[in-house]
Amino acid sequence: MRQMKASEIRSKWLQFFAGKGHKVEPSSSLVPHNDPSLLWINAGIAPLKPYLDGRVIPENPRITNAQKCIRTNDIENVGKTRRHHTFFEMLGNFSIGDYFKKEVIPWAWEFLTDPQWIGFDPNRISVTVHEDDEEAYEIWNKQIGIPEERIYRLKEDNFWDIGEGPCGPCTEIFYDRGDKYGDLSDPECWPGGENERFLEVWNLVFTQFNHNKDGSYTPLPNKNIDTGAGLERFASILQDVDSNFDTDLFKPIIDKTCELAGVKYHVNEEHDVALKVIADHIRTVAFSVGDGVLPSNEGRGYVIRRLLRRAVRYGKVLGMDKPFLHKLVPTVGEIMGVYYTEVVDKAEFIEKVIRTEEERFHETLSDGLNILAEMVEKTRHAGGSQISGPDAFKLYDTYGFPFDLTEDFAAEKGMTVDREGFDASMQEQRDRARAARHDEAGMKVQGGPLADFTVKSEFVGYNELVVTANIVAIVHENEFVDIVGVGETCQVILDRTPFYAESGGQVSDHGTISNGQVTLIVEDVSKAPHGQHVHRVVVESGVLRKGDTVEAAVASAPRGDIIKNHTATHLLHKALKEVLGTHVNQAGSLVEPDRLRFDFSHFGSISAEELQDVEQRVNRQIWNNINVDISLKAIAEAKAMGAMALFGEKYGDIVRVVQVGEYSLELCGGCHVQNTGQIGLFKIVSESGIGSGVRRIEAVTGRSAYEFLDGQLQLLKEAAGMLKSNVQDVPKRLESTLQQMKELSRENESLRSKLGRIEAGSLSDQVKQVGGVNVLAAQVNAGDIDSLRNIVDEMKVKLGSAVIVLGAPADDKVNLVAAVTPDLVAKGFHAGKIIKEVALQCGGSGGGRPDMAQAGGKDASKLQAALTSVEGLVSQFA
Repeated sequence: MRQMKASEIRSKWLQFFAGKGHKVEPSSSLVPHNDPSLLWINAGIAPLKPYLDGRVIPENPRITNAQKCIRTNDIENVGKTRRHHTFFEMLGNFSIGDYFKKEVIPWAWEFLTDPQWIGFDPNRISVTVHEDDEEAYEIWNKQIGIPEERIYRLKEDNFWDIGEGPCGPCTEIFYDRGDKYGDLSDPECWPGGENERFLEVWNLVFTQFNHNKDGSYTPLPNKNIDTGAGLERFASILQDVDSNFDTDLFKPIIDKTCELAGVKYHVNEEHDVALKVIADHIRTVAFSVGDGVLPSNEGRGYVIRRLLRRAVRYGKVLGMDKPFLHKLVPTVGEIMGVYYTEVVDKAEFIEKVIRTEEERFHETLSDGLNILAEMVEKTRHAGGSQISGPDAFKLYDTYGFPFDLTEDFAAEKGMTVDREGFDASMQEQRDRARAARHDEAGMKVQGGPLADFTVKSEFVGYNELVVTANIVAIVHENEFVDIVGVGETCQVILDRTPFYAESGGQVSDHGTISNGQVTLIVEDVSKAPHGQHVHRVVVESGVLRKGDTVEAAVASAPRGDIIKNHTATHLLHKALKEVLGTHVNQAGSLVEPDRLRFDFSHFGSISAEELQDVEQRVNRQIWNNINVDISLKAIAEAKAMGAMALFGEKYGDIVRVVQVGEYSLELCGGCHVQNTGQIGLFKIVSESGIGSGVRRIEAVTGRSAYEFLDGQLQLLKEAAGMLKSNVQDVPKRLESTLQQMKELSRENESLRSKLGRIEAGSLSDQVKQVGGVNVLAAQVNAGDIDSLRNIVDEMKVKLGSAVIVLGAPADDKVNLVAAVTPDLVAKGFHAGKIIKEVALQCGGSGGGRPDMAQAGGKDASKLQAALTSVEGLVSQFA
């Protein structure tokens, strides 16, 4: 067995399975595409789930990949064990209804033991199988030749089941690392036990059952293979190192961190943990930001923020008090960039995001220390000596404080921290996160009448909107039928169709399917598992029969508007990259007849000037009457041309390239104009933030743009009429009107002040003495709360030393204001506490500072009685 770099292991894996007829799928984005059941792509199979459950039929039923993954359920163990990571690579090979156990097990053995590939010593390999899986046992024992003593029969541990959907037994392959890593006399030292000697390198899952809603298991119509092998584990064996962190996937990052911190690896255990955490977390953060995830306080962004702040904290363990993580991004690119080009292509943006977040956290850290100090004082003031678990968790959750930091700070103050309470709060958060995704099905149950329907159906709608076609299938109430009557809704497949099926953000076409005997209204069009366009129709008249010859006609006006909006979306995408930066990536889109919506990644807000620039750039391309050229290219050729491929989308070997002159080049299966001049006009209607690092633009084109602008003009004319002005003079007239309003407001304020002084002059004789304190509690006439405050201020000046509570009816309600002069505040009198009690008597609430407070009440009839109680309240303080 010779040593190999991780990049060589990855390459050999893909080459081996490509040689077995597998299509090499590129790694999907870490952000799941159309899968709300997952926060992150967490396994090689995750992006392929539509293939496994039959929603989509792949071009090649044999697939292999090297998939980047994130799992964050054991963050606290990262750096403290040899193999816990938040980011890792899963090598996989998959069969979608093609080969099964008798092929995949021998292939696994070949790859692992043949010197051409990995070259493991066959005598060091052991396996586990499910106790009822006789077929797998026999293949390992009889065909491969592994002796019985190295085959272990297990129960639940060897059955892959995530609830409703495909499931089945599995076989796990272990490599014996030798006596150095464990004594066989240890009861845990066996494949599947808790030990470092027998390292699991590969798991082969045989998905052969459906787990049904009622809990029963039935055989799958199509059996699948799903395997996964951790690249990091392979590397640790083939590079003969104790830990994944000592492989060439992590060691260069650790070396660079040592250089920045001026420390050495494998000298100080505390430093080693910090170095490993930083190496792990920077990989996760760099790849996530590269896939468009930005730090925030929710969802994926929260995970990234938490990891980044955790890494910063461990940097402090190494003595680094200034931003440093961004300096590790180039090293991540050097290690991973050959296969994952995004970490190199977007390195500048990734560094910017990380540095900004680091700087922000250093400020937050200072705030957190202040809050922790307040917690300590609060606990000590209450006679306690332990900071509560929920308080410690708040620091961890909000400010990124690791528990040990809180514990260390508390210890310096002679206090402890409630670890059990902290753990309980942590578990509650995990349960909430799990429950939030629990209701979303991770995998659908295989089946449905179209799963095995392979009759060809050709889409001709790029060039034709009306065609003659034949009805090749009718589905009614989930069954194939030959006839459907008037008024019924069903699904129809034609041998050729002009109707676009919703995909890529473009909505489906509407229209009619008809002949002399039947008329169908097309309400929606979607794609079947084998790619046919499925038309959901209502039989408006006549009787529909399989085999009918019909005319399929797309509604031309909506389609005409759709193609304008779709091409405009491409122009918008390019313009955003030009104005905001190349980091901008599409995060979602909707192309409808009357509008377009475009979601994109961007770190920060967008100024009005930037938005105007984007809009002008799009319109310049429209008014330049640029031809839109559409061609089919090999995927490699299209990418070499610079065509933009969208995250989450899967492309075949041949792709459709949409090119707008020299301006825009994208892979796209949608419908477009022939010339940008057909779009007419582009107008942005709104721009907003819709989540962490994701912005949304809504826009209109053509007729809708005219109607929008005409509507705006009508509003402007209406405003001009109200201002008795010409449209051109509206801004000046508004400015003049606003200035007049300011002057009137100043005059009104002056009148309020005068009225306050007048009102105050009549209140002096209502002042009473309570324990040597001047107390004024009275009902006055005041139009609003501001007038009431003016009167209170006048009385404070007039009396010099006093407790003042004034109330004023306001319709059926009450406004209340209380004030305490500084000398009495020093003696413990508190306006906020007094007014709170007065307001309660009026059916209201309120409070405020010791010197000034205000409140409201719902019952004006109780005001006089409430004011009478003020003397008693003051006597409590006196």
